[in-house]
Amino acid sequence: MKLLVIRHAIAMDREEYAESGNPDDLRALTRKGARRMERIAKALRREVGTIDRLATSPLTRAVETAEIVAGVYGLDDTEITYSLVPDAPLEEFEAWCGAEAAQGVVAIVGHEPHLGSLVTWLLTGFTESRIQLKKGGACLLEFESVPRRGAGRLHWLLAPRQLKQMAGSP
Repeated sequence: MKLLVIRHAIAMDREEYAESGNPDDLRALTRKGARRMERIAKALRREVGTIDRLATSPLTRAVETAEIVAGVYGLDDTEITYSLVPDAPLEEFEAWCGAEAAQGVVAIVGHEPHLGSLVTWLLTGFTESRIQLKKGGACLLEFESVPRRGAGRLHWLLAPRQLKQMAGSP
């Protein structure tokens, strides 16, 4: 099984948004972030091919990113999982993955520093994050069966700029 890990695209400025009085969970992507994510998703489709299952954190900016990815891939469903919220215990993700027989490519959309910690944990078994994904960045991991602690193999880790270049845009 392959796991495509995607950090949400550029969202509204956290401090400016906080002045609105709305909870950070509702902070949305900027237009620029959405446009860039569209190009990044096209590069991911060329690089990864198909996605069999797409899941996202319930936070608005992650959901919007997942919807862009789903649109580019022609997927009808985007699954919400609380195992991808910023403060979720890493073991919750392992339990979520093991809940269904995982085959093919599973893509997830979430947040830093949680995703960096999750990727580090899946690769090494250690919880201290050694990997950081930029907004719109992605990495591809592979597992012999379902994702679990220390069992992953890193195929690649790409910054948004690299993904946009792969899509043929500056």
